[in-house]
Amino acid sequence: MIKRIAAVAALIPAVLGATSGLATAQPAPKASAAVVTLTYDASRAGTWASAITLGVQNWNNAVHNVHLQPATSSATANFVYQATSGWPQTTLGPIVPGGRKGQVQLGQEAVDEGYDVTRIAAHETGHILGLPDHYTGPCSELMSGHGPGTSCTNAKPSAAEAAQVDRNYAGRAAAAQATHSQIVIDIWTAPALTGSS
Repeated sequence: MIKRIAAVAALIPAVLGATSGLATAQPAPKASAAVVTLTYDASRAGTWASAITLGVQNWNNAVHNVHLQPATSSATANFVYQATSGWPQTTLGPIVPGGRKGQVQLGQEAVDEGYDVTRIAAHETGHILGLPDHYTGPCSELMSGHGPGTSCTNAKPSAAEAAQVDRNYAGRAAAAQATHSQIVIDIWTAPALTGSS
């Protein structure tokens, strides 16, 4: 009897290991509600085109309740990317179809300071999807923006950021958000240059 108990006890970790291995290999569940499709116009983004494509792809790979795709025309776009000479700034969402239009200004000043173009484009897209800045966060958080410095080139949202965007668009919850427009300006000057933080 003791040998049987010992044999069963030895099998339990093996069975649990196989079961838990299968569970971690499964992809994240897809949303059960209808996916919100947001369209964008990048015709005025100039040299930012590839950075926008990669940034959008990173978001599409990370979230389930919203999908970003190019618009068939600029008039039908839910939001617009535009290259500018200043600092990046964006309409804070969540932007939804049929709601207010969003604008992403991809500012050259951030590039001149040494920040990664794909990280900038993906970060600004995060604002469109309703995420605020979190400058004190680590490089692994896309919305930490310029906080980790120019050496940070991560252009993918963290699991927590993706989950928040999915909550923003679950069951079209974003449609219930306030309709006022708020612009987020991502500007930062190094403390060594200004004497303040």
